[in-house]
Amino acid sequence: MQIADKGNSERLDGDGVVIGVVQARFNAALTDKLAQACLYELAALGVTEKHIVHVKVPGALEIPVALKAMADSDDFDALIAIGCVIRGETYHFELVANESAAGVTRVALDHQIPIANAILTVDTEAQAWERVEEKGRDAARVAVEMANVMGEL
Repeated sequence: MQIADKGNSERLDGDGVVIGVVQARFNAALTDKLAQACLYELAALGVTEKHIVHVKVPGALEIPVALKAMADSDDFDALIAIGCVIRGETYHFELVANESAAGVTRVALDHQIPIANAILTVDTEAQAWERVEEKGRDAARVAVEMANVMGEL
């Protein structure tokens, strides 16, 4: 089977694409900014508000559970995970960063649904602030592009 390369401009057309967004409340100022940038970019790509379901969960470890519930519904073309884990003085950072990422990947592979992972894992809050807007926009672009790619496959 051969799929013609249609180029990024067609793959970034969000018309009719249904997106689920799961946002962690932990580090809310940062995750709110990530979500805002993501939602603005989804709108710019043509994803209508009625085709976006945005839910909040306590933290990054809870994101995969909500993503799985969305994936189980078969109502979405792509999902987006939004969170922020900042390194502290204990091993907890590694556990949360690794397990949340593994959970996101597992849901994507088990359900064959694209998930844009915008869970920031940074050493400092300043690093997070430097990345939030671009990472939020990037997550929207990845979700729309991958929804379109999967539709072609």
